[in-house]
Amino acid sequence: MMTEKEVKQLLIDTKAILEGHFLLTSGLHSPLYVEKFNVLQHPQYTEKLCRELAEYFQNEKVELVIGPMTGGILLAHEVGKALGTRAIFTEREKGVMTLRRGFKIEPGTRVLIVEDIVTTGGSVKEVVDVVNQSQGEIVGVGLLVNRSGGKAEFGVPKEKVHALLNLTVPTYTPDACPLCAEKIPMTERGSRHNK
Repeated sequence: MMTEKEVKQLLIDTKAILEGHFLLTSGLHSPLYVEKFNVLQHPQYTEKLCRELAEYFQNEKVELVIGPMTGGILLAHEVGKALGTRAIFTEREKGVMTLRRGFKIEPGTRVLIVEDIVTTGGSVKEVVDVVNQSQGEIVGVGLLVNRSGGKAEFGVPKEKVHALLNLTVPTYTPDACPLCAEKIPMTERGSRHNK
């Protein structure tokens, strides 16, 4: 098993952990950004990290791995491969997280939810809702990085949640951001470039 220190070093080495003034998907500002695709663009690292998640949940009799689009697709695929299970993903349709493309979760299916980076936990909570609506049994939530400082809530017991790396990173509302107050320019990163 990789230690958290080893996971963090891999993310630093691949420039997946960046410093600056960032606008997060949640709308919050932060001096730290985790650019997941800087590490996920390397299949050997993605496979290695996902094997770590799979190993942690190997005794949970996982029957299905699911993650939210976009990074969750790669993680679900690799974790599912490592566990020898089916892997699917959710995506938003008219703003609502849902199953599409013929994906189904049969009632009672033992489901592992995976996600790359968590700040507020909103996307994972939406996937939890999708699995619960399908009457799947959530056996765990596996994360590459939990940057919420343990504050993110998913609607599943905390003992079922495992992150390869836990970070406590300050986040600020735009009106209370010291980086904005210091007039430090926003660093645009990620798939959403909104200011």
